[in-house]
Amino acid sequence: MDCSTQYLPYEQTGFFSKIVQDYLQQHENLRSFYLHQANAAGVQSAIAARDVHPVNRTILVDTLKAQYQGLSISEKVKQNIDALAHSNCYTITTAHQPNIFTGPFYFIYKIIHAIQLADELNHAFPQKQFVPVYYMGSEDADLDELGFVNIGGEKLIWETKQTGAVGRMLVDQSFIRLINAIAGQIGVLPFGNALTGLFSNCYTIGKSIQQATLELVNALFGVYGLVVLMPDQPALKALFAPVIAKELTEQFSQQKVTETIALLQEHYKVQAAGRPINLFYLIDDKRERIEWQNGQYEVVALGLTFTKEAILQELANHPERFSPNVILRGAYQETILPNIIFIGGGGELAYWLELKRVFESAGVAFPMLMLRNSFAILTPKLAQKQTSLQISDTDLFLPEHLLIQQYVSKHSAHQLDLTNELSNATAFYEGLAIRARTVDPSLNDHVEAIASKAIKKIQALETKIKRAEKKKFSTAEHQIHLLKQALFPNNSLQERQDNIALLYAQYGPAIIEQIYQSSKGMNPAFGLIKLHV
Repeated sequence: MDCSTQYLPYEQTGFFSKIVQDYLQQHENLRSFYLHQANAAGVQSAIAARDVHPVNRTILVDTLKAQYQGLSISEKVKQNIDALAHSNCYTITTAHQPNIFTGPFYFIYKIIHAIQLADELNHAFPQKQFVPVYYMGSEDADLDELGFVNIGGEKLIWETKQTGAVGRMLVDQSFIRLINAIAGQIGVLPFGNALTGLFSNCYTIGKSIQQATLELVNALFGVYGLVVLMPDQPALKALFAPVIAKELTEQFSQQKVTETIALLQEHYKVQAAGRPINLFYLIDDKRERIEWQNGQYEVVALGLTFTKEAILQELANHPERFSPNVILRGAYQETILPNIIFIGGGGELAYWLELKRVFESAGVAFPMLMLRNSFAILTPKLAQKQTSLQISDTDLFLPEHLLIQQYVSKHSAHQLDLTNELSNATAFYEGLAIRARTVDPSLNDHVEAIASKAIKKIQALETKIKRAEKKKFSTAEHQIHLLKQALFPNNSLQERQDNIALLYAQYGPAIIEQIYQSSKGMNPAFGLIKLHV
């Protein structure tokens, strides 16, 4: 595949918050909210911190082997799972919910960043081993967020009446209809049938979404050695039981997050998070809040109540029934994985910066935080549009109306700007006011009123001149609109909206390899991947 990739600093895009930009620049305002700097020295300190908090590698490896039982896996995945049994092996982890058909592009970007960074560290630290891990947030119950996919500008929604954790939901006939709809869109493309065949093989009637996602992600990334972990497992939950018990009995996490947020709010806008108990009760197709009310634990939606002794016994007997929310999910992840780096998007990094005290109180290692790579992919047609319109990479991120104004001003044969005329008019009326004041000071207000009207009329004339000239460039205006809509649908980033299906159907596995080649490991960036014919 012929292509080129240009990189921009995140701050030039206008899509990343101040807290994220300050983290990237290692601003002193954030230094107390994380442990390890995102550099080689930080990797070494993260390894040292992890060694102080060892994990149960036997249970982890046994769980992974059972999870992959019966699947066709690459030799590299097998080697990576076996390597996790050894104390010199660490994970590079990204986490995401099991969006159907992988959801938006950034699902792909996060995983590839983890793979790229693990490869980079394996070369930089040959005495250690680093394994890329996709940690599946399969206990998320937000089907509205996970149960749709955008392909070719069409939003395909999974219409199902199932409830609870999305990972536990089962593929049904409504889901199969989505695969048929996708096939209708991409079947004529070179790899379209291969992709829909992959979807059909992974998403079969009666299979859980988490199992289907494991199979799909393994099929796409197994060749790179990516290990997928489904944490909704009794043996893994049992490892986290002491923290769950601490949360139930001490309700510690909200206090720690509240303390941190109060400090962060001195410099940043952060969203308060957490509840008195940051756990759900997870059973069958239900995932409901656990609350402390009237001296007992209640799961109101299920009509369940527990005494302290009873809920601790429930935890001992059924640890899989306790599901951490966003405040404790990271602590669970770091309890079961020998992880040193967590890769996440801007929103994820912002809330992880709230969690260091939670980890300290839970006695769990806090990893290095790494902002994931971001990309916008330009098809050959889009890349040609950018070239023909003479729009620079940086200017692509300007608002559409400014891009159009810029194009018209650059290509018009006429002088559209009346800045000189406005300046001359202002000077004229200032001189007139001086002469009038020498005759009668009360005339100053009258002259100012005349000047204000005149200036407004000249400004209105300038607007009309530009509007009239703009009509002559309607074709270019339309092309700019198409370019902006493709790269920034709904004024958002392409990676937050579009799915990889169309590009994969066109280029096959080569598109994933290209994203891998364009990905940076320790020094992430915003990349413009331009595909060429």
